Amino acid sequence: MNLTRFGTVGAIAMAGAILLSSCAANETAGSGNASGTLNGAGSSAQGSAQEAWRAAFQTANSKATINYDPSGSGAGREQFIAGGVDFAGSDSALKPEEIAGGFAGCVDGSGYVQVPVYISPIAVIFNVKGVDALNLDATTLAGIFKGTITKWDDPAIVALNPDATLPSASITAVHRSDDSGTTKNFTDYLNKVAPAVWDAPAADPFPYKVGEGANGTSGVVDAVTNGTNTIGYADASKAGSLTIAAIKVGDKFVAPSAEGAAKVVAESPAGATASDADLSVALDRTTTDPSHYPLVLVSYIDACLEYKDAKVGSLVKEYVSYIASEKGQADAAAAAGSSPLTSELSAKVLAVVGNIK
Repeated sequence: MNLTRFGTVGAIAMAGAILLSSCAANETAGSGNASGTLNGAGSSAQGSAQEAWRAAFQTANSKATINYDPSGSGAGREQFIAGGVDFAGSDSALKPEEIAGGFAGCVDGSGYVQVPVYISPIAVIFNVKGVDALNLDATTLAGIFKGTITKWDDPAIVALNPDATLPSASITAVHRSDDSGTTKNFTDYLNKVAPAVWDAPAADPFPYKVGEGANGTSGVVDAVTNGTNTIGYADASKAGSLTIAAIKVGDKFVAPSAEGAAKVVAESPAGATASDADLSVALDRTTTDPSHYPLVLVSYIDACLEYKDAKVGSLVKEYVSYIASEKGQADAAAAAGSSPLTSELSAKVLAVVGNIK
């Protein structure tokens, strides 16, 4: 299955975008009066969505400039904490110790905002000659990336793919070499669903010294594309021409889909740091409902509740309000195959963002 041919993710995203566009036909990307420059950095999974958001917002607000560096979630959070950027995109929630240290660009004691703006499945991408479909369960996937399953014709893989001609070749498992929220979501899934194999907790840095590391989402995609007998993980919007594995959920093998990802998010509880201004969630990875796709990421915008520079605060408020709006979510769905926020979640996000100053 190949998502670049607008298979499951693309078709659902396109349908969602059409529905949202019809609801939001009269919306624009901001007031048209926004001005100034914002600098953001972080999640590379948000990259395609940020490109669409920036373009629409700057078109509607000719005096505004939005810069975004998809340097990775860990780097984005570090820069935001240090005051090097005005906002961060992150595929994992701020850690308690990051929150406790404060944020250089925020008014002392004013607090922070953390809101979900981008929901997307993580795709398991692979490049194996002669193999155009692959089924994997969490235990086998964990073994591949931990390095305990090293050959493509390992009995565990063969058992899941009886009709495939799997080569007797070494597996090259490609992971992120940088601190990555995508890695944290990937490792959280493996730890929750296959803990007997994946005994490391969820973390931004890849936890085992095996496989091949690559920087950023684009680095993983390039390494899998240009390598031989490779497998990796990436935001589904960045899968390119690569083939994508189906993962086992309950008693079925499930392809990544925006719809399946959204269902997991909708049914997940609040995260450990959640508050009135922090809408982080603790994703339910252990669902056995095959209409769900539990290998999913929720990506956040981290911002100040009150900025030391009020002009920056005003522009952040307007930009993130557009991102979380029906139009902003439709723009991201069309550009990146993401799952739009539900109307209920969008309303919660907009209420929080409305307090930024």
